[in-house]
Amino acid sequence: MILAIDVGNTNIVFGGIENNKTAFVTRLNTDKNKTEDEYAVIFKTLMEIYGFTVSDFTGGIISSVVPQLNEILKKAVKKLIDHEPLIVSPGIKTGLNIQIDNPATLGSDIVVGCVAACAAYPKPLIVIDMGTATTIVVVDKNSVYRGGVIIPGVMVSMESLTKNAAQLQSISLDAPSKTIGTNTADCMRSGIVFGNAAMVDGIIDRMSDEIEGTPTIIATGGLAQKIIPHCHHKIIIDDELLIKGLEIIYNKNKGDNHG
Repeated sequence: MILAIDVGNTNIVFGGIENNKTAFVTRLNTDKNKTEDEYAVIFKTLMEIYGFTVSDFTGGIISSVVPQLNEILKKAVKKLIDHEPLIVSPGIKTGLNIQIDNPATLGSDIVVGCVAACAAYPKPLIVIDMGTATTIVVVDKNSVYRGGVIIPGVMVSMESLTKNAAQLQSISLDAPSKTIGTNTADCMRSGIVFGNAAMVDGIIDRMSDEIEGTPTIIATGGLAQKIIPHCHHKIIIDDELLIKGLEIIYNKNKGDNHG
């Protein structure tokens, strides 16, 4: 089994996968202050909670948009499974044809998600990842990554609103019963939930005008379950997308001096 870790600014997706079957997947808060030993303890505990031990894992792979944690997590995984994990970085074999101005600047999380989507779904693709930022990107019918958009994430928008407007307080992300709110909390919930859903729909419409073919639309990320069900487009929510992509990339590179 492969230990797959995707590090975002808010959450770390952590899971085990073998032969395209996810054994488990969970999320924990990203903490730049934790040591390699602290992360090793957390990872070991999560493995055991899901009924696995370190001996069940024969390799590991990490994608990260938090460079400060790369070496810490690499050492934590090495301590646990006695195999040095692969790090998704420029130059690694992914099979994704990236045609943007500077391919080296593309976030590893976007690469991993697109690799998984290409393997599992009909192309062209629109891939949505809702985390600290909301990214919406396009892979065309020829499996070429064409680019996309980056939008302030749902929680980033809400935190900015409550921080800068003295009379507005933090709220839950439960959708109100109707769009037109009649109290402050419901007005905010409507704006955040339905506003983000409408934004996703609108970007999909604009992207669809610029690509050939009808896209398959995939969404992942910690906040997808809160927003995507309120979109008008048919969007497949795949919580395991990044874990699947990490396994694919691991298998493409496992002979390159990585255990």
